[in-house]
Amino acid sequence: MTAAVTTPTAAAPDDTGTPHRLKNLRPRHRALGKLLLLAVAAAVLVPLVTTRWSGAAWPHALTVDVSEPLGRASDWIIDHRDSSPLFLYFLGYISNAVIVAIRAVYVVLLAAGWAGVTAAAGLIAWRVAGRRLAAFAVVALLACGFLGMWVPTMQTLALMIVAVLVSVVVGALLGVAAGLSERMYRLLRPVLDTMQVLPAYAYLLPVVLIFGMGVPAAVLATVVYAAPPMARLTALGLRSADGGVMEAVTSLGATARQRLLSARLPLARKELLLGLNQTIMMALSMAVIASVIGAAGLGDRVYQALASVDVGAALAAGIPIVLLAVVLDRVTAAAGERMGSHQAPAHWKWGVVAAGAVVAALAARFADRLDWPASWVADIATPVNDAVDWMTDHLYTGVPVIGGTADWAAHFTTWILDPVRSGLTWLPWWSVLLIVAALAWLIGTWRTALTATAAMAAIGVLGVWKASLDTLSQVLAAVAVTLVIGLATGIAAARSGRFERLLRPVLDVFQTMPQFVYLIPVVALFGVGRAPAVAAAVVYALPAVVRITTQGLRQVDPAALEAARSMGATTGQQLRQVQLPLARPALLLAVNQGVVLVLAVVIIGGLVGGGALGYDVVFGLAQGDLATGLVAGAAIVCLGLMLDRVTQPTQRRARDGKEA
Repeated sequence: MTAAVTTPTAAAPDDTGTPHRLKNLRPRHRALGKLLLLAVAAAVLVPLVTTRWSGAAWPHALTVDVSEPLGRASDWIIDHRDSSPLFLYFLGYISNAVIVAIRAVYVVLLAAGWAGVTAAAGLIAWRVAGRRLAAFAVVALLACGFLGMWVPTMQTLALMIVAVLVSVVVGALLGVAAGLSERMYRLLRPVLDTMQVLPAYAYLLPVVLIFGMGVPAAVLATVVYAAPPMARLTALGLRSADGGVMEAVTSLGATARQRLLSARLPLARKELLLGLNQTIMMALSMAVIASVIGAAGLGDRVYQALASVDVGAALAAGIPIVLLAVVLDRVTAAAGERMGSHQAPAHWKWGVVAAGAVVAALAARFADRLDWPASWVADIATPVNDAVDWMTDHLYTGVPVIGGTADWAAHFTTWILDPVRSGLTWLPWWSVLLIVAALAWLIGTWRTALTATAAMAAIGVLGVWKASLDTLSQVLAAVAVTLVIGLATGIAAARSGRFERLLRPVLDVFQTMPQFVYLIPVVALFGVGRAPAVAAAVVYALPAVVRITTQGLRQVDPAALEAARSMGATTGQQLRQVQLPLARPALLLAVNQGVVLVLAVVIIGGLVGGGALGYDVVFGLAQGDLATGLVAGAAIVCLGLMLDRVTQPTQRRARDGKEA
C-alpha cells in the first residue's frame, strides 16, 4: 500500500516568512468570513424583502416595461427610413458601398472561374503555409464543387472577403487607439466585453431594422460581430511591446508615429495575425447566421434545409462551410507562426502566385469552363436522407438494452432538464440573487459579486425572469455534460500522446465548424426540442474544454511529478494529488470557456425547439419585433456576464488581497 503524496516543502516558509500550511489556510478563513458576512446581511434584508414582495417569481413591481419605447423607436426608424437625411446621406451610402464591394468581389470570382479561384487558393496557401496546406486548400475547394455548392461558396466567399477586410480595418483602428491610450482602453473594454457575450443572433435585430433585409445588413452585422477580436489582440500586442526596444527607439529621437510604425506594430505582428485568424473564423460563423436576414450563399442553403428538416441538403451545404473554415484557419495560423519565427519572406513567390492564378483563369476562359461542370456534381443529399430515415426507423427508439436516440433525448429532458428548470423556478427570486452573490464573492471580490448580482437582477427588471431561468437550466445541464466528457477526455489525452494525436484532427474540425452547422447532426439524431439544443452546445464547447484541460495538465512542473513518483505514488494519486491541483487555473479556465461557448449555442438552439430566450430572439427577428428580440438579447448578455463572473476567478495580490 502506497502512502499518500505530500509536498516535501509543505511547511517551508515562503519569501515573506509565512509557512505554506498557514498560507493555504487563508483562503478558507477568507471564504468563511465572506459567507458569514453574507449570511448576516441576508438575515437582515430577506425578511424585509419577503414582507414587501412575497412569492418565488420576480415581483411585477420591480420590472420596467421597455417594449413601448423600443416599439416607438422601431416605428420611427421604419417611418423615416426613406426620408431622413441620416438614412439618405449617411446610412444609405454605407449600404450602397457594401453592395458595390460585394458585387465587385463576386464578379472577380466568377470571372476567374473555378479553375482560377482554385489555383489562386492553392498558390496562396503554398506561399504562406507550405505544400501540404496548399494541397488541402485545392482539395477543399474542389470538394465544394463536387457537392454542387460552387456558386453558393463563391457568394459566401465574396461576403467573407468584404466583411473581413472591413472588420480588420475597424478592429485594428480601435485596437491601436486602445493600445496607445489607457483611457481609450478603459472605455473600450466593457464595450468589447458586451459585444463578445452578446449572441450572434442579437446583432441581426438592429441592423435589419436600420438597413432592412439583405446583403448590407448581413455584412454590417458580421463586421460588428467579428471586429472585437481584432481590436482586443491589436491592443494586447501594442501594450505588451518590449519596453527595452521602445526605450531604445525613443532614445534615438523617433516620433510617436515612427515608434508606432517602426517598433510597436512590427513587435505586435504575431498578435495581429492571430487577430486576423480569429476575425476570419468569427466572420465565417456570422456570415452563415446572417443568411437568416437575406445573405445568399452556403448559410442560406443550410438555413432553408434546416427549416424543412432536410438533413441531406443541410449537410451538403454544411461541409463546404467546414472546409472553408479549416482552410482559412490553417493558412492564417501558419502565416502567424512563420511571421513569429521571423522567416525571411520570398517576395518572388507572390509573383508566381499571381501568374499562376491568371494562367489558370485564362485557360478556363479559353476552354469555356468558367462554371463548374454539372456532370462533376455528386448528390449526397439523397443517401444522407436515406440514412436519416433508416436511423429514424431503427435508432430513434426501440433499440434493445440501450434504447434509441429519441429515448435518450426524452430521458435527458425528463430526468435532467425538467428537474433543473423546476428547481430554479421554485427558488424564490431573492434566493437566486443570494446564491449568485455567494458564488461570485467566494471566487472573486466584492466587486465581482456586485457585478454578477446586478446582472442577474437586471434580468428580472427586464421582465424575462422565467425565460432566463429556463435558459440557465439548459446552460447548466449542458455545462455539466461538457465538463464530465471534456475533463475525462482531456485527462486521457494528457496521459497518452498517441490518443492526443488521434484526437487532434477531430478537435480541429469541431473547433473550426461554425455554430450553425452543429444543428445539422443533432436534428438528424434527436429531432427537435431542448435536448437537441443542449447536445449541439455540448459538441460545440467540448473542443475548447478538452484542449485547455490537456494543455494545463501537460504544463504541470515535471519536478513535482518526479517527486511524487519517487515517494511511491500511483498514477491515480499523481493525477489527483499533484496534476489536478497544480492545473487548477487551467481547469477553471476550461469551465469558464465551456460556459461561454455553451451559452452561445443554446441560444441558437431556439431554431430547433430550444425555447426560452433563444426562441424570443429568433421570434423577434422573424417578426421584426425589436422589443422582444432586444430584451431577450440584453437578458442573454446579463446571463453571460453573470456566468462569466461566477466561473472566472479574480486574481489577487499575495500580500494585501486586493484585486490585481
